Amino acid sequence: MKRTAVVAIGVFVLSLAAQQLKLPNQKDSFHFAVIGDTGTGERPEYEIASRLAEYRKTFAFDVVVMLGDNLYGGQKTQDFQKKFEQPYKALLDAGVKFYAVLGNHDDVNQRSYKLFNMGGERYFTFKPRNGIRFFALDSNYMDKPQLSWLEKELAASGSEWKIAYFHHPLYSSGGAHGSDVPLRAILEPLFVKYHMSMVLSGHDHIYERTKPQAGIYYFVVGGSAKLRAGNAHGAGFTEVRFDKDNSFVLMEIEGDELFFQAVSRTGQTVDSGSLRRTVGAASTADRAK
Repeated sequence: MKRTAVVAIGVFVLSLAAQQLKLPNQKDSFHFAVIGDTGTGERPEYEIASRLAEYRKTFAFDVVVMLGDNLYGGQKTQDFQKKFEQPYKALLDAGVKFYAVLGNHDDVNQRSYKLFNMGGERYFTFKPRNGIRFFALDSNYMDKPQLSWLEKELAASGSEWKIAYFHHPLYSSGGAHGSDVPLRAILEPLFVKYHMSMVLSGHDHIYERTKPQAGIYYFVVGGSAKLRAGNAHGAGFTEVRFDKDNSFVLMEIEGDELFFQAVSRTGQTVDSGSLRRTVGAASTADRAK
């Protein structure tokens, strides 16, 4: 007889029976999680945070990528506590590092908040493991200095996996915002030129995975606390979309393959699969950084 585990968190209860980990979950592969549009301090955020912490017991990720709108409304010390530190306390206590970018609802001073690991910058890059590099961008102000920095960093990086993340999606079927076509015209040529492997964005409060666009995979993960149910519309570039509940994504890189699993607030797997890196080679310089 199958037993259902139930855990009480504050004033709500979550069933843990729905968990079905589909990733390979190899011991030596790189594990990380993706969340977006999180900073409400309300029940859905706490539920998603609890679900993430529960999955980490079997899928041991130490990095969480945040796609902006990290705090809605007030952004004082107590807001950072209510809308980030308290919901994700279990993960923070376990040493998980969160790497944020700025959304349109975020105060630029968030870049100096230690637990967002932005190093005081609007845009930055980090390498959690040899061969994997993340490029964190500020899509609110895609000015010439940022573009020059990005091209310089892309040209110098020989990482096999190049992953860009920022708030406004280049491809989205969300009815509230949709694709940021002007931003796409600026960034996509650079992504194609320097063989970007994958792009992560939020802003539209849905989950979406596109078909490869010029060889690049795009994900929208903007429903980790807010949701626009039924907001997505048909688009030719869409492979999978989900707008029925809040969600997050687990990802795992093993060699030339990246595995992903999108999970709803209730533990339902709403999308899963893998993509293969087909271009680019690591340079000695990048491995040494």
